[in-house]
Amino acid sequence: MTVVSVCGDKGRKRVAGAVLATALLCTGAVACQGSDGGKKTKGAGSGETQSRSQVTEVITAAYKKTSAAKSAKVEMTMSMPSKMDGGGTMKMSGVMGWDPTVMDMTMTGSALTAGDPDAPEKVRMLWRDNVMYMDMGEAAAKGMGMGMDGKRWMKMDLNAIAEQAGDPKLAKQMTGGLDSMNQDPAQQLALLLDSPNLKHVGSAKVDGVQTQRYKGRLTVKEMMESNEGLDDVLSKSERDELFKGIEKSGIKGYDTEVWVNEDDYPVRMDIDVKSPEGTMKTSQKFSDYGAAAKVTAPPAKETFDLMEMFKELGELGKDGAGSGADSGF
Repeated sequence: MTVVSVCGDKGRKRVAGAVLATALLCTGAVACQGSDGGKKTKGAGSGETQSRSQVTEVITAAYKKTSAAKSAKVEMTMSMPSKMDGGGTMKMSGVMGWDPTVMDMTMTGSALTAGDPDAPEKVRMLWRDNVMYMDMGEAAAKGMGMGMDGKRWMKMDLNAIAEQAGDPKLAKQMTGGLDSMNQDPAQQLALLLDSPNLKHVGSAKVDGVQTQRYKGRLTVKEMMESNEGLDDVLSKSERDELFKGIEKSGIKGYDTEVWVNEDDYPVRMDIDVKSPEGTMKTSQKFSDYGAAAKVTAPPAKETFDLMEMFKELGELGKDGAGSGADSGF
């Protein structure tokens, strides 16, 4: 891991900025009725193209099985066009639970470092109780200074951040981020069922496993109307404002593909979002459904609070204004 030597208030701010950018990358952030998920889905093992009713039956069963499993091992690759801020690729692997939301993931990739020498090349991220903990490594911890040496785990409490901002609605939005469709495979499947052009593409193998492949597309409006979770955090006027903002960005819709195995579990799911700057791609592979997803917070003595650090930096900035406090380089 490459971390530049830093000293003084400016150095700490550089490292803190890199830490915050890394954290924000990770927060970027439903129910349906159907047939009995315990039955083998009709046509799931067939090489022939399935009818719409068969497709609906397969995806519904996959939703029910995935929802009941509540956790799985995950390998995820996210890529953003170079024209976008924060463009690049990030890979995540580990275990994830979605009822409740918990994560223990390791992240790598160019989107994580973004060309910043202060950013760690690999970060372990824990998530529980709406709090994110990120292991920034020994070098980054030393660079923080301010009595934080040895405290390599950064704590990012989304409730506290939103409270500090004085916006209760922001709190709901932030804490609901990792329960959104981009993180919970069961919700992704539920949304896919609402695609008017959902279809069976054919059979395919994923890492040697025989699967059936399905594809659907949702416009931004269809996605927002289908995502019932938005009702919990946004009023109608706020939803309308969000929709206008997304439309203005040039994003037209979400293309989703899912590969379902013979046990009715999705083993791979890809989501493409097209924009004027290019296509944002997310590819997830799932295995070991029901795997233990218990996450224990790091010891308090090894943890520093991101918000507290920025408060202290703010105070240092005030105290050092006009006094040459930044001249320690």
